[in-house]
Amino acid sequence: MDSSIFLAAVFIFGVGFSLFVLLISSIIFMLYDRTMLWWKHLLNFSIYTIMITGASATYQVFGGEAGLFDIKHLYAYIIALVVYFFTNVLLVGFYYFLLYKGVLYEIIKTFLKDAMFAYLSTLLLSIVLVILINNGNTFGLFLFLAIGMLLSHAFRQLFKMYNEMSAKANMDQRTGLYSHSYFEEKLDEYMNQAKEKDLALSLVMIDLDDFKKYNDAYGHPQGDRLLAFFGQLIKEECEPLQLFAARYGGEEFSIILPGFTNDAAKEFIDRLRKKTNDTPFEGVEVLPHGCISFSAGIMAFHKDTYDKSQLIDCADRALYKAKSKGKNTVCIYGEESEIPQRLEHDINEIEQQIKIFLSKDVYTFKHSKRVFSYAVDMADVLELNETDRRLLVLGALIHDIGKLEIPRDILNKKTKLTNEEWEIVKKHVQWGKEIVLVTDKYKDLVPLVELHHERYDGKGYPYGLKNIEIPRLVRVLCIIDSFDAMTTERPYQKTKSFQEALEELRACSGTQFDPELVGYFVQYIENKSSSRAK
Repeated sequence: MDSSIFLAAVFIFGVGFSLFVLLISSIIFMLYDRTMLWWKHLLNFSIYTIMITGASATYQVFGGEAGLFDIKHLYAYIIALVVYFFTNVLLVGFYYFLLYKGVLYEIIKTFLKDAMFAYLSTLLLSIVLVILINNGNTFGLFLFLAIGMLLSHAFRQLFKMYNEMSAKANMDQRTGLYSHSYFEEKLDEYMNQAKEKDLALSLVMIDLDDFKKYNDAYGHPQGDRLLAFFGQLIKEECEPLQLFAARYGGEEFSIILPGFTNDAAKEFIDRLRKKTNDTPFEGVEVLPHGCISFSAGIMAFHKDTYDKSQLIDCADRALYKAKSKGKNTVCIYGEESEIPQRLEHDINEIEQQIKIFLSKDVYTFKHSKRVFSYAVDMADVLELNETDRRLLVLGALIHDIGKLEIPRDILNKKTKLTNEEWEIVKKHVQWGKEIVLVTDKYKDLVPLVELHHERYDGKGYPYGLKNIEIPRLVRVLCIIDSFDAMTTERPYQKTKSFQEALEELRACSGTQFDPELVGYFVQYIENKSSSRAK
């Protein structure tokens, strides 16, 4: 409506009067809407000034004269409006391009498509206004302005109502994140954009760990508060990076990360996970990790990903892999260590035994699974024969089985252990040996269970063995076990980074650890990190 008035002023009174009307209306609007930043008011005034000046110059070039409406110069009115229209589209489109990036051509094309009908209406209204003013029909002019104001107000209210309804439909009211249906819609858009522009894109599926246990303990209203609290944590981390976060359903969430590779996504999600672990919330002490925790699966988009359901399914599989590793961890689809098929039966059998840790000490269960993964890789690095490969892999999985005998209050103690408590902890290697020897099937694993705390310099336990007195596979396990212990996260505690842990291994090479095997392990970790970074 304001454009109709500005153009009518140009056609009747000339550019000077039109700019004066613009100035007055801009001042009134600035006083009315003080919430808008001053530079935005100035930007709007500048854009309108350029549009009015351009339209006026065009009108004059094509024979239009300020004053009475002349049907002979209809083309001048039309061309003036076209210039006004395209100037607006270019300037506003460029502004949005600078603000939100993207492709300038696509932004301008969208503006042209959406605004064409509105500007055709603007031309007709401006000509009607010119005729009414020229004919001196004061009552007609009053009716025009009254109808214009009412229509403007009605459209503004309808637009506001539409936005509010759209926002409600697109938002999950409990968490403040986007809804599942809107996530599905946006995932298609992000995938198409990534395919067309050859951009990186990752999808993360997240599931709150043990949410049912919390719900059962405190009731659904408190469970809903936990969901809202977690949703806010996700929102705080995602909004600054313009990531798309949604509640997928129940206690499951999803995040679309445009521009993120697998590794960049994992780094971001691990940071979110650690922040979640370290953020207190009422009653989370009943949960196995003693804090809010989640498991997550990541899948990167590839050009051969033909459908969003394929992307979601792969991210879900990675999520359930993270769950199987003891929860509170992040897995990338397709990057898990491959389990030797010939050992699958034995591995599954031992896993059933160590799953008891899930109810007593979830950290030991997760530690055993990670040490097992490292052992699978190190068996390849060291080119072990079939017998030694079996011993190292199975021994890594079961090496801490003796901790089942340690009292729960000692195992989960957060303060420093007393000397008496430490002596009890040290007995886990002997208790582990006794558990393994219950059946003859795994008795060849006893050295890895009993001796994995021996040191290369002879200062370990239980026997104080040193150097080659310690079996070679045990020396390998000792390095893997220590590395993972150094990099294991616990709530409210700082954790060593991989680089810091590698420096510690180098520093203790020749004292606590076999120097030759440390070299192999450090090189393996560094090679793995560099290959992931490519």
